[in-house]
Amino acid sequence: MEETSIMEDGEQNREMEVAPALIAVHPTQESVAVAVGSDLRVFDLKTGGPVHLVDNTAEPFHRDSIRAVRYGAKGKLLVTAGDDKLVKIWHTHAWSCICTVLSEKRVSAVAISNDGLFTCFADKFGVVWAVDLDGFHDNQSSDSKKAVPILAHYCSIITSLEFSPDGRFIISADRDFKIRVTVFPKKTSDGAHEIQSFCLGHSEFVSCIAFVGASDYPDGFLVSGSGDSTVRLWDITSGSLLDTCEVGAEAGSLGFPESNGKEDECCSPITDLCAIPICSLVAVAIQGLSGVVLLSCNLSEKTLSINQVISIKGETFIPTSIGTSSSSDILWMVTGVSNLQGFNSSSLARVKAISGFTKLNQVSGEIESTVLEDKDIPGGMQLLEKLQGSVKIEEDVFLAASETLKKAMRNLLIKKQYSVEKREFRKRGRNDRKNKR
Repeated sequence: MEETSIMEDGEQNREMEVAPALIAVHPTQESVAVAVGSDLRVFDLKTGGPVHLVDNTAEPFHRDSIRAVRYGAKGKLLVTAGDDKLVKIWHTHAWSCICTVLSEKRVSAVAISNDGLFTCFADKFGVVWAVDLDGFHDNQSSDSKKAVPILAHYCSIITSLEFSPDGRFIISADRDFKIRVTVFPKKTSDGAHEIQSFCLGHSEFVSCIAFVGASDYPDGFLVSGSGDSTVRLWDITSGSLLDTCEVGAEAGSLGFPESNGKEDECCSPITDLCAIPICSLVAVAIQGLSGVVLLSCNLSEKTLSINQVISIKGETFIPTSIGTSSSSDILWMVTGVSNLQGFNSSSLARVKAISGFTKLNQVSGEIESTVLEDKDIPGGMQLLEKLQGSVKIEEDVFLAASETLKKAMRNLLIKKQYSVEKREFRKRGRNDRKNKR
């Protein structure tokens, strides 16, 4: 009876699993992509119209929730991957899928090397795989590309992947509080065995990482966000912790919602962050905050500090993902979720943008950023109709989605404690054990 109950709980949790809406921005803001559940939506800002994706390798494009979406540094490639174990590589010129790679496990993170020659992805068992893209041409499709494993975090879910700006390292972060800096191999089939450093200091899962740099610091420094409500600045060559910004605690004094006293909400996790290259700022999304926190990054002094909190007033908009381009001062945000129980749509999303990061108030010295009205967003209402969908959604639905995502993130990234009996039962149910019988 107990075993049956355990099995049913596991199956029910899998069926009820939700995924946050994700957003990615072309490096020169030529297009914006939003993923909600298995739905990939792209709007072309150059032509001013929605993108029609072409995929001759499989139908539909994705059969389960997309967990990662990423543009390459040059904007020629877009990679999507997720729970259906498919990694799809799209060419952004013709918007065609040029390669589909099958992963052994569900995919949790992707990255594209700055030279566009490699795509890497991480699976739920903590293995990082590399796909060699050398020889790909415009509009050339292939299903013959194979992924090779290059490193592993030993059964710890990898939450984020990044290539260093100079391409020497691949950085992987996981739910076991650590960040690993690995020398990217010249030949991926040999594996990545040389570890440059570990960046250790977070006390909860590491949810996101990004590089922040400037003309004086082309290699930049790494910033990381965590479930411990901090953003940390790192020197990846040595693994040295340069500074820690207690974002949740410090933002609280500037209007961040207070904890309701529950133990699991004593720290508000960082859900996403991104560098705004033109002004050395880091935008941070925090679970439960309707808006974003801007951090000033002083690279010469190697410090992080809160610049201001930008609140989105008048509605419930708690970003699940944020992104920007390397040439624009617009920060794009999306909130949304897939598979929300009690709602008659399979996915829902809302998109907003903030601009004005280069405008300084001469008196206060603060950035005069503005949350754009829908009609003022690049692409206007046509973009919103494509990326959000045509279904009108009430405010209380997004509030319910935020609460659902909070539980989903905790279930995914915080390790569960099992009794001896339950642990033994889970071992017997593992697929690798079944295959040996």
